[in-house]
Amino acid sequence: MTRLSVNINKIATLRNARGGNMPNVAKAALDCERFGAEGITVHPRPDERHIRYSDVREIRPAVSTEFNIEGNPVPSFISLVLEVAPDQVTLVPDAADAVTSNAGWDTVSNRRFLTDVCAGFKARGIRTSIFVDPDPVMVAGAAECGCDRVELYTESYASGYAAGREKAIAPFIEAAEEARRCGIGLNAGHDLNLENLEYYIRCIPWTDEVSIGHAIICDALYMGLEATIGQYLSKIKIF
Repeated sequence: MTRLSVNINKIATLRNARGGNMPNVAKAALDCERFGAEGITVHPRPDERHIRYSDVREIRPAVSTEFNIEGNPVPSFISLVLEVAPDQVTLVPDAADAVTSNAGWDTVSNRRFLTDVCAGFKARGIRTSIFVDPDPVMVAGAAECGCDRVELYTESYASGYAAGREKAIAPFIEAAEEARRCGIGLNAGHDLNLENLEYYIRCIPWTDEVSIGHAIICDALYMGLEATIGQYLSKIKIF
């Protein structure tokens, strides 16, 4: 059954806009768990414009569900992940100045680097996931790097959903089937929301986890965080 991991970056963005500790990011993580989230995701960037490295250190011992840290494996990120030992690390090739993640890894040309990074994290007992576009070649390449899972970058599905959901989901089904053939787990994330999430899960029910942040925080402005998380859970707990 697919699990929901809530990305709390946007809560940190709101806090950082004003300074201080309102809203309290660590409390928000615990509230998400209390409201039914089955994981907490953070994506610290070197400039700490939302989640800070200090947040990661504070949240890690507090959460009781799966803790997932995602980001570009630059030296400071690698050191942080090895220090706090999350349940899962998701490797994302985002540039330092990227507003948000905008592409998956080329797992073929970066195979040696990703293989070394995955090996280091797995030696620490951390499950590894590689962020990839919905391309079977990239999925197979990720498996050859020794990762435990891939996370499919779902922006193109979300942006194409309204025009034709069958066409939008097709490459993701193909990529997801390749992950299953390779014997690795399957995550998904980016721009998934209450409109497009259920269809995605119905088409790819072997998805292990979805990571959703921006849409959840936006919906929570109107529905409240508890009700919002409940709505998202209802879209994935359909089997």
